[in-house]
Order: sequence, then C-alpha cells, then structure tokens
Amino acid sequence: MSASLRFVPLIFVLFIGGCVGRPFYPLPSKMADSNRRPLQTSRPYNIAHRGSSGELPEETAAAYMRAIEEGADFIETDILASKDGVLICFHDVTLDNTTDISEHKQFANRKRTYEVRGVNTTGWFPGKFSIISFEEFISIALDAPRVVGIYPEIKNPVLINQRVKWSNGKKFEDKFVETLVKYGYKGLYMSKDWLNQPVFIQSFAPTSLIYMSNLTDLPKILLIDDVTIPTEDTNQSYWEITSDSYLEFIMEYVIGIGPCKDTVVPVADNYLLTPTDLVSRAHAHDLQVHPYTYRNENSFLHFDFHQDPYAEYDYWISKIAIDGLFTDFTGSLHKFQECISPLSPVNESSASKLLHKIALLISNGKV
Repeated sequence: MSASLRFVPLIFVLFIGGCVGRPFYPLPSKMADSNRRPLQTSRPYNIAHRGSSGELPEETAAAYMRAIEEGADFIETDILASKDGVLICFHDVTLDNTTDISEHKQFANRKRTYEVRGVNTTGWFPGKFSIISFEEFISIALDAPRVVGIYPEIKNPVLINQRVKWSNGKKFEDKFVETLVKYGYKGLYMSKDWLNQPVFIQSFAPTSLIYMSNLTDLPKILLIDDVTIPTEDTNQSYWEITSDSYLEFIMEYVIGIGPCKDTVVPVADNYLLTPTDLVSRAHAHDLQVHPYTYRNENSFLHFDFHQDPYAEYDYWISKIAIDGLFTDFTGSLHKFQECISPLSPVNESSASKLLHKIALLISNGKV
C-alpha cells in the first residue's frame, strides 16, 4: 500500500450536530474602528503560525489571541471544511492526531481509507480547547485592539472538492473567498482597503490560486513544499515551480512565495549549507518571500545558531533578506525586531516638533 494511503477516522473533520458546551466567539464588532494602530510595513512580517502555537495548542482561539498580545502582524490559519460545508480552522484532514477519537468505539465504523497527500504531524487538543470556525477566526482578528492581518491557507483543496459538495456547483475556493468578502476583505496589496483589513491568501495548489485570482484581487502566496514533494494538483516538482520561467508565470497571480526554509538554505547534519538563489530570483520577479517555520525549541534550531532563536532570526532577516517569517513563537520574533528595528509611531509630540521644523524652514525661506 502506498505511504500516502492510511486508515483515518473521520476524514476532513466530519461533524454531526453541535458541540455541547462549546464556547462561541462573537462575530466582529469593531470592523469600522478607524482608531486602531495600523499594520507595520517597515520590517519583515511577523506571521503567527497557527497562532502562538509554541505556547498554546495550535489553531485555537487562545493561540490566536496570545499571538495578537505578543505582537503578531498576521495570524495564520489552515482552512478545511466539515462534511456539511462549514469552513473551520484545522490543519489535518483527519482527527486521529489531534483528538482522542480512536478511544470512542461509537465512531469505529467511520474508519476510512483515502489517498492523502503527505504526512501531517501536529499538536494536540485538550478538552478545554475547541475547534473554531473560519468566521470566528476572522472575528478574533477584527476585534484586536490594533490592525492585525489574517493569513488563511486553503488546505488540501483537491481532497475537499472531491469529498464536500456545496449547492449551485460551488467549490471550496468559492466559499472561502465568499467568507472573506462577507467580512470586508478586499483590495490590492498595500491599497487603503487592504491596509484597513490586511490578508494574504495562501495555498500549496497553484490551480486554486489561479482560480481565486478570478474571484478576488487580494494578494496571494504560493506555498512551496520540500524538494521531494510535488504539487498536489499539477504534480509539478519543486524544481519546476521555482524555475525562473515558472516564477515569471505565477507572478501574474501571486504576490509572493512561502517556501520551506530548508529549501532556501539547505541543511546537512543539522548545519546550514550555502544558501540557494531562490530569494534573490524571487525578488527579481518582484515576489515576496515568507519562509516557514521558525521554532525556538533546540530540536529545530540548527547548530549554527547555538540554540539561540534570535541568532536564527538575525541570519534570515539580515543575510537572507526575507520579507516575512512564519513562527510558532510570535513573542520572541517581536522582541527581536523591536530590538533591531523598533517601530517609531508618530505621536502628537513628534508631529508637533516636525511641524515646528517645517515652519522654521518656511520662515527662513528654505522651503
């Protein structure tokens, strides 16, 4: 049997009925609040990978709220669909890695065999943390005390479109974009509308991004997997989708790429090798580069960084010159960036001083 064929309970998170005692996160109440501190755009984006997932269970409201508290520019999430078509924040297409479903005999007859791309390894969910919907995720971002962007991934669209059917022939991508539009997400990258409610749409599936480019002009990111894994929809190799000709093609549909960081800087025996030219070539095509995933645990830090996550951040930001970082530890990246490139918000005092200097220049005939 193929390694990608495995027995899985409750494929793509099959829910039946409601969840007893499940907390519900109210829909947005501050969508028109124009007094929130704006999104910073002067340094690489701090992207909270599935929330502050190094501290709290990933893809939970608590993890996203914690990431906002710690200074995330964007909160990232994976979007899947339940069998009845509800969009939810969840990484795996199965429930066996993140729940205790195997211990419940009443669900034994729902064991199925499907071909699923790759192997998913994720965290765990204790009883106090529940799965949240895409709309609840959006409400968390929009109710933040400052502008916080969202970075949703349309996860496994090929599988979802095969197994979940919506009315009027709609697809996963249609429902996904409809939800964004419903809550006011619109506009080209760095436009006024986008800066008011920032979002990057991401996917490993090129055809999904191309399809969604006909539905919305919101910025999109092509995710790039390990060099051994082909694209799930077009079966293209890593080398094909990182070629100059393909970057030239995809730049018509996306604003950047999100590569696995070990493909940008290869690793051997846990030491860094010579960096590839992927970042420079992407930048030459006016594409941003947001690698994943940065983690503080020693098991994920290469020996070059001497168990210091700040050294890793410095290397990638200063030497490799990336434009954003997916991190499980939002707080440490925020502290590092505040040390090396602190934000300088314009307050009334500094604005008054600037106006005074301009007035002096005008009075002296220098303007």
